[in-house]
Amino acid sequence: MAAYIIHRLIWTAIVMVMVGIFVFLLLRLAPGDPAAILAGDSATPQMIDGIREKLGFNDPLPVQFVHWALGTLRGDFGMSIFTGRPVIELISQRLEPTISLTILTMIVSVTIGVSFGVFAAWQSGGLIDRVLSAFATLGFSVPVFVVGYFLIYLFAIKSHWLPVQGYQSVGQGIGPWLLRLILPSLTLSLSYIAFIARITRASMLEVLSEDYMRTAAAKGASPYSMLFHHALKNAGVPILTVIGISFTSLIGGVVITETVFNIPGVGRLVVDAINNRDYPIIQGMLILISGLYVVVNLAVDLAYTLVDPRIRY
Repeated sequence: MAAYIIHRLIWTAIVMVMVGIFVFLLLRLAPGDPAAILAGDSATPQMIDGIREKLGFNDPLPVQFVHWALGTLRGDFGMSIFTGRPVIELISQRLEPTISLTILTMIVSVTIGVSFGVFAAWQSGGLIDRVLSAFATLGFSVPVFVVGYFLIYLFAIKSHWLPVQGYQSVGQGIGPWLLRLILPSLTLSLSYIAFIARITRASMLEVLSEDYMRTAAAKGASPYSMLFHHALKNAGVPILTVIGISFTSLIGGVVITETVFNIPGVGRLVVDAINNRDYPIIQGMLILISGLYVVVNLAVDLAYTLVDPRIRY
């Protein structure tokens, strides 16, 4: 196991270097000049050249990359072009809403999705199975922003049960914090509930058809014991895989959801940075997101050994 972890960490470093090169070149070679945008419409060529020189954009690309890479290794993602503040400071100020929304969404998605999948497999071909399968299809089909606006209309505008937009820090109270995250987390979790439920159902059906499950039933094992103590654990590898995929893909849905519900999170920061061509913020976020992908994939691989002792690295 130790050798496997070391091997994966080495490849992680290689992957992050490749990601860094790709991100740097992608943004630097893209059309548009951030110096001209920063200078404004009435700027003279001399003013634009001065801004380019100040920001280091006139240096050769290899020199720019080395300066950026060394700063990144120190945790310094540079200064925002438009605000003049450290990128890491801007990101850290936006992390709490995004982390809160992501964690709550995953709790809702995994809890409901796995439960739906287990009971759909147990009642395969029955009414419950058909209803849950229809729900899963609906969850895949409806875009996130459509779900968001529908829930806003139903629970905020018509019923006045939940607030429409905004975010309140957890430090100001668990109740207000949770109240403002209910609608965004439900909006974001619908497609992931459907995804997890479908994979869970398929894996459970495969396990429930095994001979040892029939033997457990013949020995008088209760339905609860068969489903959760025997079948679910043996079906855990693909379920863990889909949970890991769902967690890493949440960032795309977070951007849309934070926009719909006006949540000042990382997603909104990325959108604003792209519109302003604020290179340092975009680069810093892409590096952090890539690192998150790698860490989650490693964690999922290691978790396989917990649900299936036959897996050894």
